[in-house]
Amino acid sequence: MSNQLGNTFIAVLAGAAVGAGLGMLFAPEEGTKMRKKIKKGFSQSKDGLSDKIEELKKQVKGVVEKKKHDFESGFEELVSTTGKKSEDVITALEKKLAELKKEAAKVANAK
Repeated sequence: MSNQLGNTFIAVLAGAAVGAGLGMLFAPEEGTKMRKKIKKGFSQSKDGLSDKIEELKKQVKGVVEKKKHDFESGFEELVSTTGKKSEDVITALEKKLAELKKEAAKVANAK
């Protein structure tokens, strides 16, 4: 998603630059009027770009918050699962130890 937002940002910036360049090349007006138009065009592009940047910031912040929440939830689940698994392992080891003790006792009694 952030790659798409970056591409949008680059496209807007490139469009503004190409538009300004073409405007200067094909304009039949005198220098003063041309500079005013260019200034106005850059001002509008700047405002549009500022809006896009703010939108991009909001979207990135939303993505980061979602990923943070997903990570925290996943981590809590991992800790919970790991705790349960360790208890299962300890129980299985205790049972195995009890079996081994019984077998050792049988072997010792047989001698």
